[in-house]
Amino acid sequence: MLSQKEREQIIALVHQQVVPAIGCTEPICVALAVARSREVLECVPAKIEARLSANIIKNAMGVGIPGTGMVGLPIAIALGALYGRSCLELEVLRDCPAGAVEEGKSYIQRGAIHITLAEDAPDKLYVDITGTAPDGTTARVVISGHHTHFSRIERNGEVLLDNADSAADSGDDGMDNALTLTLKKVYDFATTTPLEEIEFINEAAKLNRDAARRSLEGNYGHCLGKALSRPLGRGIMGESIFSHILSSTSCACDARMAGAMIPVMSNSGSGNQGICATNPVVVFAEENHNTAEELTRALMLSHLTAIYIKQNLGALSALCGCIVASTGSSCGITLLMGGGFEQVAASVKNMVANLTGMICDGAKPSCALKLTTGVSTAVLSAMLAMQGNCVSSVEGIVDEDVDRTIRNLVSIGAEAMNETDRQVLDIMTHKA
Repeated sequence: MLSQKEREQIIALVHQQVVPAIGCTEPICVALAVARSREVLECVPAKIEARLSANIIKNAMGVGIPGTGMVGLPIAIALGALYGRSCLELEVLRDCPAGAVEEGKSYIQRGAIHITLAEDAPDKLYVDITGTAPDGTTARVVISGHHTHFSRIERNGEVLLDNADSAADSGDDGMDNALTLTLKKVYDFATTTPLEEIEFINEAAKLNRDAARRSLEGNYGHCLGKALSRPLGRGIMGESIFSHILSSTSCACDARMAGAMIPVMSNSGSGNQGICATNPVVVFAEENHNTAEELTRALMLSHLTAIYIKQNLGALSALCGCIVASTGSSCGITLLMGGGFEQVAASVKNMVANLTGMICDGAKPSCALKLTTGVSTAVLSAMLAMQGNCVSSVEGIVDEDVDRTIRNLVSIGAEAMNETDRQVLDIMTHKA
């Protein structure tokens, strides 16, 4: 059984990692650092130098910025400089007024923004912003480790904040690594913690299901969610729990990646991971007529499983985040099907056997396709697990022990695929 201290640590961890976000979190965390730079300067910077890690650049190149109808870093930086509020963290651009986009375009046209690759970046998630005021005053703001962690702030070279050690203490993903999780601990926490202590996770269901519904009001991204819910999609996929899971998940992703001003509940610094860990579980529970308590516990199992894997993998990696989050949703769906720990562990092994190796080639509208692939596999893995079918330890990277299986997945994503990551960025930045 978990101790009271462990329960409190896990609750704090989930509160830290499951938070609302508007827009893709990589350009948004750049906007967050820029906004903080303006606040330190107490004026709009006349010039902004942005040194960014390769993974930040990769994940910000092709994604829509909320409320702008534009993609990429320049408009995110411009709006952060003009109207961003750092106290809002991943909702930093929430309060931009009407007309802000035109002001942002003018700011970009002035040539005030300079973006370079930080080849010496100490973390895969690294944002180093230097804002210069009209009078020459400078403000440097560094975010590293995770999307809202200010690791250094300077004004005219004077250090106002040096918080790098706290990121090191918690790992390069900003998570509390003093808390050692296992899948059994995750399962026990989700299934035995007093309900009133974990009901806060239901806010994820409200935000992310609403994002899916609101997506149908527009034409976002590649409209995958709409395609699945239109007559043609229904004719091919049918009216089933499975098709509804795919539609709800892809709808929310369509809107988010296209830059809709729609908040979602993120997981481990990613809105798509939050959607993927939430919507499949919610849709299944609704249509399977599970109780409110069963849904709450399944949502917690899904989100905490994703957090556990990301705790070891890191905030950004060469692996697509849908692998992590859809593994969480497979666990949640298995629980809703009536499975116990043995079946939940089997669903994880089935997921690792299938999806390991899917690359992350940046945040963009086509992420909806990858999320749909992930949650499709989540449902199949849960079904197999409930039938007593599990990929064995003689097959591929799956181990008899589920936690070692997860570590095998992590070792591929965090270490073996680093060269893949570099090659993907090279391809993305050298297109004709």
